[in-house]
Amino acid sequence: MLGSFPFPPDTLVLSVPIRVYSLPIALLAAALATAPAIVFENIASKSGVDFILDNSVTPEKHQVETMISGLAIFDYDNDGLMDLYFVNGARLPGMDKSDPRFWNRLYRNNGDGTWTDVTVKAGVKGGGYGMGVAAADFDNDGWVDLYVTGVNRNHLFHNNGDGTFTDITTKAGVEGIDPKLGKTWAISAGWFDYDNDGWLDLFVVNYVRWSPAREPACQTGGMRAYCSPDSYEGEPNMLFHNNHDGTFTDVSQSSGIGKIIGKGMGVVFADYDDDGWTDAFVSNDTFRNFLFHNNRNGTFTETGILNGIAYNQNGKSIAGMGADFRDIDNDGRPDIFVVGMVSDTFPLFRNRGKGFSDVTYTSGVARATSGRTAWGAAVADFDNDGNKDLFGACASILDNSEEIDHLPAKLPNLLLRNKGQGSFEDVGALAGADFQAPAAHRGAAVGDLNNDGKVDLVVVTQHAPPEIFLNRSPQPNHWLMLKLVGRRSNRQGLGAKIKLTPEGGTSVYNHATTSTGFSASSDDRVHFGLGASPSATRIDIDWPSGIKQVLTNVRADQILRVEEPSETQNVGKR
Repeated sequence: MLGSFPFPPDTLVLSVPIRVYSLPIALLAAALATAPAIVFENIASKSGVDFILDNSVTPEKHQVETMISGLAIFDYDNDGLMDLYFVNGARLPGMDKSDPRFWNRLYRNNGDGTWTDVTVKAGVKGGGYGMGVAAADFDNDGWVDLYVTGVNRNHLFHNNGDGTFTDITTKAGVEGIDPKLGKTWAISAGWFDYDNDGWLDLFVVNYVRWSPAREPACQTGGMRAYCSPDSYEGEPNMLFHNNHDGTFTDVSQSSGIGKIIGKGMGVVFADYDDDGWTDAFVSNDTFRNFLFHNNRNGTFTETGILNGIAYNQNGKSIAGMGADFRDIDNDGRPDIFVVGMVSDTFPLFRNRGKGFSDVTYTSGVARATSGRTAWGAAVADFDNDGNKDLFGACASILDNSEEIDHLPAKLPNLLLRNKGQGSFEDVGALAGADFQAPAAHRGAAVGDLNNDGKVDLVVVTQHAPPEIFLNRSPQPNHWLMLKLVGRRSNRQGLGAKIKLTPEGGTSVYNHATTSTGFSASSDDRVHFGLGASPSATRIDIDWPSGIKQVLTNVRADQILRVEEPSETQNVGKR
């Protein structure tokens, strides 16, 4: 079944008159040729989103202070509009969240460029010192749920479908407690169906062993500073198998995921070897990256070194932060982008089909990133030209880096436009005055906040409102977004691989996932830029169930709801 989206049948849609000005074609073409390709406007001040990230900064420089936090872009009430959830800290050293200034916050999208705080009604203020969030429909009831990671508490909030959530963490068995270590410091999490049984499983990324009672007092240049990760032991990651009854089984050891110790920061998913089973990439802080190959039998093999993504091309580990796992060159194979610390460069690994190649220098990414530090990351087609671009949410690790390193603590974000042919250019300075504003950026998520077909950005900043970047790019390129509805596959179709062939154009690729960057969760709808093409002549969808679906002659510039068929089939014009 196919149908237009996002508004359900009982939703009132208001049409607004649009004033059209005529310009000579030559003049219009010249204006577009000289206009920036990607432009963002920060609408936070007029959005109604009054969230302020409070990490309870102290003179003691507790390690957790610098690490938060993330957010989710998701549709919690199924009205077709993207809502926002922000994770917050707690009072240190006790990690008390009772003060409202430390609550996590949920904002409902009003559909007019504003959001309303519904945290109390929804029951999602959380507890403890939060870190990240992963949004997905784990029980296939059609309503997106939330898993929140934290230092001393994790939460699984079940969406009740009436605007409220219920904390079922203990009942579900996903508290994040290691049998030997106790509660781990969970930074990120992600949902994926690793065994293709139609139910989403939970991957939790853990960082290091830390407690305020055992924290070392680190100094740099005689000044108190946040410690290097080298001061701490790493922690194992966790994998929870969905039991189909609202509970999960911890399979961290039996799957092999928990046997490899790192210092995890981000987790992203893709089927890198096209065998029909979703794999997982984990970025680590000052430790080699992990690539967990899905063995199709409930176990994983860590293949980072074998596949050439464990280290950068100089053979070194970086301070890996956020990551994304998407096809950047439209060859049908997902590539990996990782952000890190100043002087690391941000590695870009191209999937060659048999292993990956580090193309950071040849692509121009090294030149643009060697002097930056970033936390959040995203790969998305921001100008709808059919080539996915790169984003990094930039800021120093130290809030006193001016005094210690003589480097700014607050940095502008990074935007690298994909020029095609394997090269990128830094266009951040052209992306609007708002985009160039320096801040203490952390997690970032992408999604279409106003359903205009352009990918927007939301970036968390410490001690300040989040940046809500609406995409105002002037290029009149076409687009298409798919809202997948799984039947035999998981309800959101996460893991589905899609090949879209634009009319008269070259095929473009994407896959369904909500896991992006660092501690963040993004819009589950699968976005494609079509450039000048007014339609897609063919769309091939490989569902996680193994069902293959073909759509033909699909018009551009719409959000299309696509339901998984009961068997492999072709569907005609839409």
